[in-house]
Amino acid sequence: MLLRIDQSSTTPLFDQLAASIRAAAIAGSVKAGERLPAARDLAESLDINVHTVLRAYQVLRDEGLVDLRRGRGAVVTDRAARYSQLSAAIDAVVAEARTLELSPDTVAALLREALR
Repeated sequence: MLLRIDQSSTTPLFDQLAASIRAAAIAGSVKAGERLPAARDLAESLDINVHTVLRAYQVLRDEGLVDLRRGRGAVVTDRAARYSQLSAAIDAVVAEARTLELSPDTVAALLREALR
């Protein structure tokens, strides 16, 4: 699993990290039951604070994507499989938006409205 963050981005690092792990779940490069790297190890490899990694893991826990247990670490839940189903649906929406020549901003606005 390749995780990326951009230190120069205005998006908080924990959000970037959580998004990168979500993307890995959608792509299928992390599977249900798989352990994510220990927070300390991941923080060291990305050259970020361990609390940043823990906050990203907590966000993912709150979404139900990971299960956090002391001594066991962060383990991907079976919800990851449902993320890949969502990815397929999003691909269909993107294809239709391109057919209709809709801008990304318009598609995002439509999604925001649908999620209300």
